[in-house]
Amino acid sequence: MSSKKPKSVKYNPQPTSSKTTYIIGGLAIVVIAALVIGGILLTKNNDEARNAGYGAVRNPAVQVTTEDAGVVRLGLPDVTNAIDVFEDPMCPFCAQLEEKHGQEVAQAVDEGKIAVRYHVLNFLDRLSASGDYSTRAVAASQCVAQTGDAIAYSAFHGELFSPDNQPAEKGKSDLSNDDLARLAKDAGAESATSCITSGERMEQAAADAETGRQALSASGATGTPAVVHNGAVIDALGNPSWVAEVSQP
Repeated sequence: MSSKKPKSVKYNPQPTSSKTTYIIGGLAIVVIAALVIGGILLTKNNDEARNAGYGAVRNPAVQVTTEDAGVVRLGLPDVTNAIDVFEDPMCPFCAQLEEKHGQEVAQAVDEGKIAVRYHVLNFLDRLSASGDYSTRAVAASQCVAQTGDAIAYSAFHGELFSPDNQPAEKGKSDLSNDDLARLAKDAGAESATSCITSGERMEQAAADAETGRQALSASGATGTPAVVHNGAVIDALGNPSWVAEVSQP
């Protein structure tokens, strides 16, 4: 037997990935990052107000009228292409719809492409601090509509759903009748303030809101906001092009 010790063999670990693998991995990271950034930008763009800067209805030929069950119609008198909008003044998704598409709708109304029939509901009274905010807002909306000033009504409607004014669900406070009257005055409907502060339309507003709730259920919509056109419920929060689509002759 030899007395020489066998020479030790040094183990040199080899990289498990080749240069090509690193390149492919790097490209994959870049692609994933691009997709993530693109998705973020797409979501941001989808949430942005469309037609920003247009504001409320401005065409003096547009009319506002109160139809049966307190439905408020806003549009040129001879326009037959109408959409029905169901909303609750406390509903945050209704505010989202108004924030994103309100100005786009206003221009379509001004141009005679559509008329809007607003059904203002009150099922979220129970989540308001006062316990009757939605009903009082419905009443205020009807008071403003009764003035016959379409431009003022459009402005008031927008302010009712603005982040600065809409009360939070289960919040500690909401708007008083005096606050709602101030919004109406600022919108140009000063003649509606006494109707709002007195609460004279509260009983009728509650009855009309219930009729509107039944109409919402009959439409096939599952909640607010709901936009109905020619008997079909529109995906108003998911389809960014819905205003242009319903405006087609």
